[in-house]
Amino acid sequence: MIGRPLPDEAAPSYFQYIDQVEGTDIRKILSDQLEDAMGFFSAISEQASLYSYARDKWSIRQVLNHVTDTERAFAFRALWFARGFTTPLQSYDADTAAAAARANAVPWEAHVEEFERVRLSTLSLFQNMPEEAWLRTGIANEKHFSVRALAFLIAGHAAHHITMIRKRYLS
Repeated sequence: MIGRPLPDEAAPSYFQYIDQVEGTDIRKILSDQLEDAMGFFSAISEQASLYSYARDKWSIRQVLNHVTDTERAFAFRALWFARGFTTPLQSYDADTAAAAARANAVPWEAHVEEFERVRLSTLSLFQNMPEEAWLRTGIANEKHFSVRALAFLIAGHAAHHITMIRKRYLS
């Protein structure tokens, strides 16, 4: 079993996401989260997906696009470190990515499908991860991460945003 990340496996600020994940089997957690998320996202209409609860806040489409893009970035970091690369990776600026994505111009169904495909790719990466790779580490955005922490971070980040959609957009 892989276990949970220890406090020295990611910067303290990332534990706001990691701590949203219950359990220790991150592969099962990610798989179960995909199933739950697909049911949740599929229930949101095309029109509702364009809703933003405040003028300066992202729409639901933009939020899901952000979750998908961030999962890609964190999965790449996990791959990079797991495979033994030691070159530090640059930061990932979510606002820059969101502005360039033009997510509101993409149909909601396409966002949902893209999330599913990215998650399936992430699951494949982690399902085939050699045991010794989970504790490998590296630097991204001038912060230290283990592969294990990045896997939990992916699940926790998605959980955080799904909770925000439920509370701020659909309540």
